[in-house]
Amino acid sequence: MAWTKTYEGAEPLRINKWLAEEGVCSRREADALILKGLIKVDGEAAVAGQKIEAGQTLTLLQKATRQLDNKLSLIFHKPEGIVSGTPEPGETPAVRLITEKTLSGKAHAIPGRYNKLAPLGRLDKDSRGLLVLSEDGVLAKALIGPESTVDKEYVVKVKGDVTPEKLALLRHGLELDGRKLKPAQVEQVKAHELRFILQEGRNRQIRRMCQLVELRVVDLMRVRIGSLELAGLPEGRWRPISAKEREALLTGAAPRPRKPREERERPRRDAEDRPPRGERPPRGERSDRPPRSGKPGGKPFGKPGGKSGPPRGDRKPESREEKPVNPMRGAKFKRTKLGPRKRTPIK
Repeated sequence: MAWTKTYEGAEPLRINKWLAEEGVCSRREADALILKGLIKVDGEAAVAGQKIEAGQTLTLLQKATRQLDNKLSLIFHKPEGIVSGTPEPGETPAVRLITEKTLSGKAHAIPGRYNKLAPLGRLDKDSRGLLVLSEDGVLAKALIGPESTVDKEYVVKVKGDVTPEKLALLRHGLELDGRKLKPAQVEQVKAHELRFILQEGRNRQIRRMCQLVELRVVDLMRVRIGSLELAGLPEGRWRPISAKEREALLTGAAPRPRKPREERERPRRDAEDRPPRGERPPRGERSDRPPRSGKPGGKPFGKPGGKSGPPRGDRKPESREEKPVNPMRGAKFKRTKLGPRKRTPIK
């Protein structure tokens, strides 16, 4: 279906820039569609570098929207030792592992030789976890553009003494390459396990931050990018990004709140609160347990005469109301044979 919208800006704006701001496609993709004649302004084909003015209507032909919808975006659980981008001799890039054999679940398309998947965000060779690969220029701008505010979450195991002073420095107060880092969320999960939430992705940032406070990273795993979580995706596997997940990344929707560990763990009844097995009262004499019934105050479950009912010999016969006798019961009916049906000859 064609995409149509009327421009209402105060000043004229280049078509490729407006489409990028609307989240339709990137500037480069818009220029390619203009060259193919797939974008029209007030019914006439647009030209390269053209500006759209207030009141004019821009239309993307159905072929253009179909091309944009077919852009592949996926998440990949990158193992350690695999590089994200361009490989050096002897290295394996992540895109080479995106095959039908490593797919987790179902996908409407399998990337081939003509797909140009690019990693959206760095993930070092020595690190593992969530990596986004995409052909979508709009999604790339939202995740790694200069104005991106999408945060990324990491679980990091370190060696060294973790102190409150070191955590305070990691949260704010460090500089890399002469530039002050943005404030980071850093919390201690275990004795030697930290959780980082960053809004920037400088080269080997977490490892260099830890090195400045005399901590050595032994394992680094990215578990979330914005609202997109690694969840239960196995290592070395990939799956496509759904339309809802893409929309959540573009709109900056917050991730699902993480429940505290106390709520995630199932509460257990302490053994000290329970009396020994030999001292427990019989089932019928327990007063602290409510009656087993479907409704409050109802009759207990089970058949009469069970463990909690009276003995079989002490039962009283129940009085049953006599049901009216069906007068047609036992009557015999005679079948009636019908004669042959008359057929009208075809003229």
